[in-house]
Amino acid sequence: MAKQAENSMGTEKMSRLVLTTGIPLMLSLLINSLYNFVDSVFVSRVAEDALTALSLSAPVQVLVSALGFGNAVGLNAAISKALGENRPDKVKKTANAAIFIAVCSWLLICLACVVGIRWYFDWQSGGNEVIAAYGRDYLSICMLFSLGQMGQWVFDRFVIASGKSRLFLFTLSAASVTNLILDPVFIFGFGLGTRGAAIATVIGQFCGMGAGIFINRRWNKEIPFSFSLRPDWVSVRTILRVGIPSTLVQVLTSFVAIVMNSILLTFSSTTVAVYGVCSRMMGLCTVGVHGIDNGLIPIVVYNYGAGKPDRITESVRWALVYSFLFYIPFLLVLELAPGWVMRLFDASENMMSIGFPVVRILGLFWLLCIPSQVIASAMQGLSLPTPSMVITMLRQAILPVILALVLRPAGRLSLIWTAFILAELICIPVALRLWKRNQIYKSAEI
Repeated sequence: MAKQAENSMGTEKMSRLVLTTGIPLMLSLLINSLYNFVDSVFVSRVAEDALTALSLSAPVQVLVSALGFGNAVGLNAAISKALGENRPDKVKKTANAAIFIAVCSWLLICLACVVGIRWYFDWQSGGNEVIAAYGRDYLSICMLFSLGQMGQWVFDRFVIASGKSRLFLFTLSAASVTNLILDPVFIFGFGLGTRGAAIATVIGQFCGMGAGIFINRRWNKEIPFSFSLRPDWVSVRTILRVGIPSTLVQVLTSFVAIVMNSILLTFSSTTVAVYGVCSRMMGLCTVGVHGIDNGLIPIVVYNYGAGKPDRITESVRWALVYSFLFYIPFLLVLELAPGWVMRLFDASENMMSIGFPVVRILGLFWLLCIPSQVIASAMQGLSLPTPSMVITMLRQAILPVILALVLRPAGRLSLIWTAFILAELICIPVALRLWKRNQIYKSAEI
């Protein structure tokens, strides 16, 4: 049994392996995106200012999610390796280290909330106290009770790493169904507005974590776990070494969103609301791409360790194919029916006129993201964090911000959105060049 687990990443047909590894991660990302997406859909019925407040909250929520997501990516690769080495002692140490990191992440989030939440909304709301109040009500609850989210990331990955993806679906269902049911109850039934949306979200996350703990205890004996204040620090470092690049990707995304909100607020608060809607849509539309990319990392790690360069090459090619295939249906909807997308958020005529072209422009931008994202993930799996980070920083932070600031004086909103597309067009050849320059294996070419 242990041998089968050891050899699957090194012997299974790659077209199937990339898909089966990526799909559970897609589902996990989907559920995380649905929290914010569903919240925005319901909150848009409260008031446009409330929707704008959620848009301003989004970058901070990405930061919160980044801590859990990085931990999840790191532990998934580390536990997969330990299982492949048939080292049950190492599996347990890695699992306990991941739980320790999750708790530390939650404490850090609570501290950030207490120290910075009021300052953040005073800065980002542009002096609109209504928007600031909506935002503080929502984000403070999400941050202070984010332990459920941090825990759900961990226990989801335990069942994924051990190959029990079917069990993983139960934790997803517990979280998503709970949030979907409770959102209208707390927002409209109890009249709590954005505060109600936050309560529904954190209850859903705790339900997901609880389901994860139960399922792992009952049916995933392969990964024993417990919480300790004295974790194995080697395991902590291993998880962080793999996971930090993924965390930084999300942090950079948050940084760009904060800068963009500041720029867009000079046009109108409605423009910020539109950008928030598009960010929610991005999280939903690109779950397939991000799931495949993050599923690629442990595959590359395993085959790198096994000295199988041809399988690394093949995995990258299949990751590109599947990423495009999973995104194309969303691209068609965004390009052909942008009005329908905006109506999901009860858009006013003004919001519709602003959002209609934006949805189409950013839909194309997300398509152009795919090659650079796949290459960055492959480099991460090959223990090449520096070129991976160069690609990520260029395409998600440095170039979009510089181009948006350069184009801002022209006073044309359409040019701000175009900055994203220009950033990706510049970054694709850079990513390809870095990939070829930093190949570990001569045959590892796209």
